[in-house]
Amino acid sequence: MKMTDQEFDRILRFLKSRYGIDMANKKEIVSGRLENSVRLAGYQSYTEYMNDVERDVTGRRERELVNLLSTNHTFFMREFEHFDFLRKEVLPWLRQKEAARKDLCIWCGAASTGQEPYMTAMLLMDFFGLEHSAWDTKVLATDISTDALRQAVAGVYTREQIEALPETWKRRFLRPRPGGETFEIAKEVRDQVLFRQFNLMDPFPFKRKMHVIFLRNVMIYFDHETRRQLMRKVYDVMEPGGYLFIGRTETLDRGILPLQMIQPSIFRRNL
Repeated sequence: MKMTDQEFDRILRFLKSRYGIDMANKKEIVSGRLENSVRLAGYQSYTEYMNDVERDVTGRRERELVNLLSTNHTFFMREFEHFDFLRKEVLPWLRQKEAARKDLCIWCGAASTGQEPYMTAMLLMDFFGLEHSAWDTKVLATDISTDALRQAVAGVYTREQIEALPETWKRRFLRPRPGGETFEIAKEVRDQVLFRQFNLMDPFPFKRKMHVIFLRNVMIYFDHETRRQLMRKVYDVMEPGGYLFIGRTETLDRGILPLQMIQPSIFRRNL
């Protein structure tokens, strides 16, 4: 099924206006990801398909489109230096700062299939040890893709996917499933992560400020102005002294926000 330039432009405009996603110059990728689903659903053209997407008041077709076009590549231990910094620098500061309330607010804004928020929860449990039950360290994990979130909530990963995790974490935080080739995140870890579907382009609903925000490897899909708008919203929900982690290949225009660069991909809001 051939996608015309007009149909491609229509899909681009829809993604950009609704989700901030910029897939310009990626026509082959867009058509490749959509073709089978569009054809199997019985549509004769992408125009016919997009008519249904835009008219569907249930939002089901739109969710399917986003699931097909959003990228959910992640893995355990990805950019581990961020977690090392969290353990060595951020958590000791937060343990002292929040000693009275014992309540931390941590948000993974591009949770994908769950590896990042589960690793964060494991690290928190490991860091606080016997004190952990006295602290509220639940991690908010959001993503635009309902398919990715469904996998994340299930918390089931292959032997290959968990290979990079420390052996002590595997024994403590993972449970082998029948057959021994897949493993499930332990319930006590899953209970520490709250998964929600969320579009970063929507107004942020948070009632409290965040101590730590992971927003890694998502801004590469936005154009410059969309990134600027998103970062203003992120800054507004950061606690004074709070930390922001972005992907190592991403950049941040600090000219518009008073953020201190700790490392190239780690930033801190001024106290």
